[in-house]
Amino acid sequence: MAKARVAVLISGRGSNMAALVYAAKHPKCPYEVVLVAANDPDAPGLKLAHAEGIPVFAQSHKGMKRADFDALMTAQLKVVRTEYVALAGYMRLLSPSFVNDWRDRILNIHPSLLPKYKGLDTHERAIAAGDSASGCTVHVVTAELDDGPILGQTPVAILPDDTAETLADRILIAEHQLYSRVLAEYTSRERQPDWLLEQIRTRALALPEADETVSHGMPCFGIIKGKKFAYFTHDHHGDGKTAILVKISGLDEQAMLIEADADRYYRPAYFGDGWIGIRLDLGDNDWAGIADWLRKSWIAIAPPKLRQGFAIADEF
Repeated sequence: MAKARVAVLISGRGSNMAALVYAAKHPKCPYEVVLVAANDPDAPGLKLAHAEGIPVFAQSHKGMKRADFDALMTAQLKVVRTEYVALAGYMRLLSPSFVNDWRDRILNIHPSLLPKYKGLDTHERAIAAGDSASGCTVHVVTAELDDGPILGQTPVAILPDDTAETLADRILIAEHQLYSRVLAEYTSRERQPDWLLEQIRTRALALPEADETVSHGMPCFGIIKGKKFAYFTHDHHGDGKTAILVKISGLDEQAMLIEADADRYYRPAYFGDGWIGIRLDLGDNDWAGIADWLRKSWIAIAPPKLRQGFAIADEF
């Protein structure tokens, strides 16, 4: 199975970047670091990445508009076919366009137990508040600063004689352990059958009068007491694929899809020309597109009255 391609963005020494790089050396790690990029050409972490044989990119942001700089960064990420972005001490606010381009694919580690103490000076604020513990958080990056779904946290006790510096040293140890673990879990989820099935289930059952049963040994989705419009398959008959099977117009459409992308589309065994297999285990799923495939497949088998009602509801 191909490893997820991760680019790490830094601004300084890159100790969290180093932790991710060293974790990626384990043969069972599901991700690889394909680029280390910085907004400061003098960032010490670049030397470490270069020594470890990882491509690097550096460009000062000074004198550039935020959106222009982020567009330049996105272009570099795409050159190495980046799938996920890990912020590791990257001291730049991201533009809305950058966040949107990499939506749900940017992770950040923050030195507090979010939602407490967003922004800077987190250690000083935790000590001043008399907290018994601080810690670190890995979260998905959204347009709001230090916001987004929390993926993992590690609490770190605050000692009576702690300073901001001594607390920061211990939290950094926790950061190095937490970030690599959470990144591995997050980047491998789109290749896990249970997670993939849940994504299909959520979208399929949102369609009118849809239900889930088992047929041909596979979870499948159809209209209640009616025909099936989608099957979820994982290594069915030992084919090694995780995919959905949906209805199409026939042989011509099937052949066109396979010719356009033979890695993603295939003719499912025993289903004939009216179905197409769409692989879900490639790690780059377009979930809006998959939802549209499910919708079109539902329309293909829905009774006219139900189909007409769905079309009217769509107009509103």
